[in-house]
Amino acid sequence: MRQEGEKITFVQRMNGFFSKPIFSDYRVLFGLWMILSVVSCFCKLGHGRHNNYLIFKYVFWHAFKGTSLYAHYPQEFSDCNHYGPFFSMIIAPFAILPDWLGILLWLTVMTAGLYYAVRKLSVAKRVHIFIYWFCAHELLTALFMQQFNIATAAMIVATFYCIEKEKDGWAAFWIMLGTFVKLYGIVGLAFFFFSKHKKKFIMYLILWAAVMFVAPMIISSPDYILSQYGEWYQSLTLKNAINSDLHGGTNISLIGMFHRISGDASFSDLYLIVPGLILFFAPYFRFNQYKHSAFRLTLLASVLLFVILFSTGSESSGYIISFVGVVIWYTVAPWKRTGWEIFLLIFVFVLSSLSPSDLFPAYLRKNFVQPYALKALPCAIVWFQLIYEMCRRDYAPSSK
Repeated sequence: MRQEGEKITFVQRMNGFFSKPIFSDYRVLFGLWMILSVVSCFCKLGHGRHNNYLIFKYVFWHAFKGTSLYAHYPQEFSDCNHYGPFFSMIIAPFAILPDWLGILLWLTVMTAGLYYAVRKLSVAKRVHIFIYWFCAHELLTALFMQQFNIATAAMIVATFYCIEKEKDGWAAFWIMLGTFVKLYGIVGLAFFFFSKHKKKFIMYLILWAAVMFVAPMIISSPDYILSQYGEWYQSLTLKNAINSDLHGGTNISLIGMFHRISGDASFSDLYLIVPGLILFFAPYFRFNQYKHSAFRLTLLASVLLFVILFSTGSESSGYIISFVGVVIWYTVAPWKRTGWEIFLLIFVFVLSSLSPSDLFPAYLRKNFVQPYALKALPCAIVWFQLIYEMCRRDYAPSSK
């Protein structure tokens, strides 16, 4: 009895400690996220490991000079660019600055964008707080890679928010922005059926597509940009072929996991993508659930998970997108989560977030997680659980 009493006292003390206002203060959490972006910036600069930023930076300068955006420039950076010509406009304000300042602003702006997008979601404060804490480590992983994935997560969330608030023009803007930079933004069309102004939405999509198609011509020329769109297609085709390498560092997705575990890279990705799409669209037939905010938010979570799980270009740093989805899935359901679902949440954090870090056993990481793309496994299980719930459960607000 004494031991049981001591255990209860310890739990109560821990609950009391974490219930302190500092752990749920928006200003503290914003500061934490900003500190992560600043620390990651100077860590990378200190070790001279900011190759991804150099790739991004030179997208602007190569567009400005009229040279290929997709050629190899070994004297400037390793690897090559795979972002669209419009990205030259996005990176321009950062590229003209000294590298240390450009990287710093690049990371802090993306981090602030994701923080603000999450903050705007119409959910309980506890959901915001949970997202900020749960995703902090995964955010750091993405920051160390200086990747655009942070902004991609923000744009998908922003698209959903704008649809919810009937700001269809802005929703279309975020969709086209994400599409013309990295294609991922196209998944924002998944929220089309929630729009109350579908014709207006479509017109804005066409308008923003036209604007972003021609915008890079401001710093170059029409002929040059048209040629670069052609090169972009070729670049993405080549990148997709490279992603099929079973020993590469990309395709950390459900698709890649199946290829690596089977040891067979030859079977078509469509054998996985088509069933995935069928499952993804299955909840759309539950029209009577559209009116429930929890159902729509869970669809947002599904999109955030799907875009990573079924993309051959998924990298470790891209999981900041899915992690936001995992927390939304777990927190917005109007029913009490079970022990199994709590286990899933912990499983996601331990295997998907900690596995690339030194906090995870190196032997397991090098011999199992990386070779078999197991980072995708917990998020995949969550997504299947999510789809099952969307197809079977009632998302009406709880009466309790």
